[in-house]
Amino acid sequence: MQQIEESVPPPSFALFELGFRPFFSAAAMFAIVAIGLWMAMFVFSLPLAPRGLGGTLWHGHEMVFGYAMAVIAGFLLTAVGNWTGVPGLRGRALLGLLAAWTVARGAFFLPSTSALIVAALADTVFALGLLLAVAWPIVRVRQWKQSGILAKLVLLLASNLAYYVGALGYAPDVAAWGLYSGLYLVLALVLAMARRVVPFFIERGVDEDFEARNRAWLDVGSMVLFLIWVVLEVFLDQALTVGILSLALFLLHMVRLRDWFTPGILRAPLLWSLYLGYGFIVLGFLLKALSVFLGIPPTLAVHAFAFGGIGMVTLGMMSRVSLGHTGRNVFDPPQILAPMFALLLAGALTRVIAPLVDGANYIVWVGISQVFWMLGFGLFLIAYLPMLVRPRLDGRRG
Repeated sequence: MQQIEESVPPPSFALFELGFRPFFSAAAMFAIVAIGLWMAMFVFSLPLAPRGLGGTLWHGHEMVFGYAMAVIAGFLLTAVGNWTGVPGLRGRALLGLLAAWTVARGAFFLPSTSALIVAALADTVFALGLLLAVAWPIVRVRQWKQSGILAKLVLLLASNLAYYVGALGYAPDVAAWGLYSGLYLVLALVLAMARRVVPFFIERGVDEDFEARNRAWLDVGSMVLFLIWVVLEVFLDQALTVGILSLALFLLHMVRLRDWFTPGILRAPLLWSLYLGYGFIVLGFLLKALSVFLGIPPTLAVHAFAFGGIGMVTLGMMSRVSLGHTGRNVFDPPQILAPMFALLLAGALTRVIAPLVDGANYIVWVGISQVFWMLGFGLFLIAYLPMLVRPRLDGRRG
């Protein structure tokens, strides 16, 4: 293997050598562009919403099926090679998958009545391509323990199709089902990924002796309750039960946060970003319960899950994975990470907490949070885009 790697050196432009490279780059760029467009629509009331689609419906879809799916694609296309030993997509196949994702993002703004149809077709091609690219190595080596990941990808495809069915006017109520089921499926993937890797990262990344505790009853209980919670929240009108389950999930995940905490986390940006991101998901369950029992705006819970939870965790994972897979030391990350994560944290607090204190200036707080988001991802691109387009430091391919 070593002789093969030496005889076939990596290209000087390595963007399409492994899945994390193009999709993490595209996700970060799109995070800035999509929120910039949403700021123009929501804060400044510019008429930029896609033809036949409200700005809110577009914004929600693109943060779930645009940004988050790009991060998921980059992570899974990279991880599946480690899981199975089968090389992941590279070169033209990887470029083609990225092209389908890119066409879907831009098609919304085509000056045509067929814009949504083009977006739906491109998004479906992307989702099917991603599913096949991840499933083929898993099936080839019969690694059936990863079947849960494949099931979530299938469900995400179904959620996205439901969204387009509703957005195209065939069943308008179905669009919200597709959007929120997609959000919670992404949240399920984030929770599953966090359970796999965060305790391991903490144990290896802190100076003190520490063993993160994982309780089997907590793993099973939180998963089962979350599945019930999603069904009741998205498809059934059971607000009281959703509120009770939200409190239960809040308490369960608080136990997990306690089991994973050690002071050394606070000294490592790659750790506290993941830990606080998980904490925002836990906060989201509490805010959901409060929206049911006290009547606070339910969008605060949604943005605790999405901005604080998915945003912080995905940015943290992109930062760590990119270091490790470009041959860099994950225990000596760039100094820019601390201000980068601090900006995103400030944005999450501004988006979720500030409106609770001063709801009269809601639009102002949303605008400020959007600026923090864009600045945070801007710093990521400054630090990481050169790594993502250049070969690994150790000369290996990937």
